[in-house]
Amino acid sequence: MTVSTDDHAPAQPVAGLPGEARSHDGRRPQQRGPRPDRPKRKDVSGWVILDKHVGMTSTHAVAVVKRAFNAKKAGHAGTLDPLASGILPIALGEATKTVPFVMDGRKAYRFTVSWGVETDTDDAEGRPVATSEARPERAAVEAALPAFVGAIEQVPPRYSAIKIQGERAYDLARDGETVELVARPVQIDRLEVVGHENGQTIIEAECGKGTYVRALARDLGRMLGCFGHVAALRRTRVGPFAEAESCAVATLTDQGPEAALIHLRPVEIALDAIPGIAVSRDMGLRLMRGQPVILRGRDAPVSGKAFATCSGILVAVGDVERGELVPHRVFHLGGTAPGRA
Repeated sequence: MTVSTDDHAPAQPVAGLPGEARSHDGRRPQQRGPRPDRPKRKDVSGWVILDKHVGMTSTHAVAVVKRAFNAKKAGHAGTLDPLASGILPIALGEATKTVPFVMDGRKAYRFTVSWGVETDTDDAEGRPVATSEARPERAAVEAALPAFVGAIEQVPPRYSAIKIQGERAYDLARDGETVELVARPVQIDRLEVVGHENGQTIIEAECGKGTYVRALARDLGRMLGCFGHVAALRRTRVGPFAEAESCAVATLTDQGPEAALIHLRPVEIALDAIPGIAVSRDMGLRLMRGQPVILRGRDAPVSGKAFATCSGILVAVGDVERGELVPHRVFHLGGTAPGRA
């Protein structure tokens, strides 16, 4: 019997015990033990307020948290650049349905502007595109800040996730293409200098959705005539989530899935900005079938967004229209989901 030497042809069996597989040289293949079973993913639902460290991508952070809880489903509420640290809210299970409410919330940052250099990425990772020997005094920075408070027009950084004809701006910029982004309206509620020395200024900001801190540093530098870029950035709040409630990555990974549950927050905490309504069991079942229910009582909202709970369990979120709650998202909070204390 011959053995094929064609790399693309299946190997023919050689003499040996009936049914015994061997390699081309007649030796028995090394026996491998059975692969250990992977832990079965669980229906875990809730929010984790992660304190992401510098160097970690948001996508990697989601994967780490998902693995720490052995959860079936996970996502984050707002990308945080690898060079930034701070609050990255991560939704597990049914909480992913409430992500838009968190992303639309207010955000707070503490960032350091390094003066004298503007970069193509508007942060320390980019290459210099403009330089100056001038360095602003603290009073000059403070005097410039009011021009950036309120409803303003802001041109996003060239290296951003904004799409241009279906392509991400940062992909086009990395390919050497000229990226022209138009100004967009953003809301900045507060800017305050909290530190200033050695050619750098530390600023705290509170702003709305879509605001780029890197673009703010760039525009401040241009206004002051000295150029600037973000040297350090930390997000301190996203919607209802703040630093005091956050946990570090190591805290989750050093514990097992059961111990990690202490860091899981209720799904409905993401809905704190809209009114909640307690409904009967029959009304709850109707909402979970996607059917509207009539709201009664003096305290019932007459319009806008609202969520409904039945026996303290979140069942739906939707719009109140002409005295009815019309559900747009329904929740099935089986498995592991914490309740409010």
